[in-house]
Amino acid sequence: MENSVIYQDILARGKAEGKAEGKAEEKRHIAINLLNAGMSAEQVARFTELPLPEIQALQNKG
Repeated sequence: MENSVIYQDILARGKAEGKAEGKAEEKRHIAINLLNAGMSAEQVARFTELPLPEIQALQNKG
């Protein structure tokens, strides 16, 4: 029984981490689109709630 509880906890944590990473990836995708549309890095950071250094790194990749 205890193994089942531990398994369920691990599974729930894995799902939560997967959702969080998916949301972060979507924010990065949106940020790239906004940058490509001509929005400033500061504006993109404000609207996507991503850190400015991350936005600048995405900008430098493109």
